[in-house]
Amino acid sequence: MHAGWIVSAAAPIAVVTTASPLCNPSRVDLLHRHTVHTTIVNGHHLAYLDHGKGPPAILIHGLGGSMWHWEHQQVSLARSCRIMTPDLLGSGLSEKPEGIYSPAFLLDTFHTFMDHLRIEKAVLIGSSMGAGIAIGMSLEHPDRVAKLVLIGGFPANILDNMQSSRTKRFIKHRPALWLSKLGSRITGRWSIKLILKEIIHNQALISPMVVERVHRLRFQPGFFQAMYSQLDQIPVWETTFAQRLADIPHATLILWGAYDKVFPLTVGQTLHATIPHSSFLVAPNSGHLPQWENPDFVNSALLKFLDGQ
Repeated sequence: MHAGWIVSAAAPIAVVTTASPLCNPSRVDLLHRHTVHTTIVNGHHLAYLDHGKGPPAILIHGLGGSMWHWEHQQVSLARSCRIMTPDLLGSGLSEKPEGIYSPAFLLDTFHTFMDHLRIEKAVLIGSSMGAGIAIGMSLEHPDRVAKLVLIGGFPANILDNMQSSRTKRFIKHRPALWLSKLGSRITGRWSIKLILKEIIHNQALISPMVVERVHRLRFQPGFFQAMYSQLDQIPVWETTFAQRLADIPHATLILWGAYDKVFPLTVGQTLHATIPHSSFLVAPNSGHLPQWENPDFVNSALLKFLDGQ
């Protein structure tokens, strides 16, 4: 679920866009500098990265996340694929409109994003709640999906399957929105480090720069409202998609961090047993974000899967 991640902005100059710009940088500092594009999706600005040539693949971050989750995939995967990495509406550098962030809204936004980029069909690679969007696309728009990769999600009976007591407690008993905003401002980077420790296994990776990335984005206007709305919609996910996992028609790779503190390995194993055309891999030495913690292992697995091996 990983609430509170951020993309680190490089330079405060005009954004390179396909539509009217947001107040965003022209590039982001991941491991390398990448041009940020924007497009209008259902009347709202959506930021994304787009580079590489070949069969298209779209990288989908989780709740409260951003394109930064995929910094280790940009160069490696783009050698053989066209890689698109959006910040979903309500997250990252994208607009955060008021409204209900229902599964239907998120899927319609994603479907329209593909239309705007003229992507008829793509491999969808989703992390945590981003895996839920990939699953929804597979079930509702199967003709737009080539293959699926699900990283650390997204199961049925979410709260029952969640082992992170901190995350579960926040979902079930989160404070009023205004209080959450105030608390985040007061506790600042200290509370962010606590969040990151739930997500990242190798805590030596939680550097001051990583904490600062997270800190900046949390206070963009609309961030908390969008996150709260998505949490409110978890029961809709359960009734709309969770009971249909066995109907997923696509070849699916399920990747799980060996030390995932959000959803344990047994959750990934259950997904594997439920989804018909699936394979299951465990990424060693990583938690809920294995593509970031153990990119060599994950990138190798992704490239083999994308190449049909």
